[in-house]
Amino acid sequence: MLPTSFPPKDEIARLTARMLLEIKAVHFNAAEPYTLASGLPSPTYIDCRKLISYPRIRSTLMDFLTCTVMRDAGFEAFTNIAGGETAGIPFAAMVAERMDLPMTYVRKKPKGYGRNARIEGVMDESDRVLLVEDLTTDGGSKLSFVDAIRNTGASCGHTAVIFYYGIFPETEKTLGDHGVKLHSLCTWHDVLAEAKASEAFDGETLSEVETFLNAPREWQEARQG
Repeated sequence: MLPTSFPPKDEIARLTARMLLEIKAVHFNAAEPYTLASGLPSPTYIDCRKLISYPRIRSTLMDFLTCTVMRDAGFEAFTNIAGGETAGIPFAAMVAERMDLPMTYVRKKPKGYGRNARIEGVMDESDRVLLVEDLTTDGGSKLSFVDAIRNTGASCGHTAVIFYYGIFPETEKTLGDHGVKLHSLCTWHDVLAEAKASEAFDGETLSEVETFLNAPREWQEARQG
């Protein structure tokens, strides 16, 4: 069902952060930093995949994501919703259901047999595609998915995520230079604000996380090696 309520962006961000904290999808550990896919250290880690196991929360967030995309991009902007393998697939399916649109998904690489396809489902050159994922860090991983979509002849100028790191200034430029606009529900700064308000972590941890968020590259460089 298409959601008809449109909460303000700041309220969507606050509530999204609250839900992520409630299900313990947010992890802060300054003493023993996590290692990101890039190999760099971070005192923060988020697991948006947990959302699929919480029906009330996932439903609310998918309403939020649908409303955000329609408000920012237009009510008739898209004809196809594509999920990025693998975390984006369930969220794309739920957004497609709400928008009453076909759903497809994009593989990270050709599967290596059969049709050797990267796009699963039906997508044609007339489609205007919204790429849905769980999160984005620096935007780089989205470009391969977008290119695979465009290789079908379809257009893809928008990507929507639940969580956007919001701490690397090059992210939106990277996407923008590729002709892609980013839509998101909340960032690390929103989560930190809600974590402080709810006292979800001790003060020392929150202080170190804030230091990282304000200067992530410097924080990582100081702790490498």
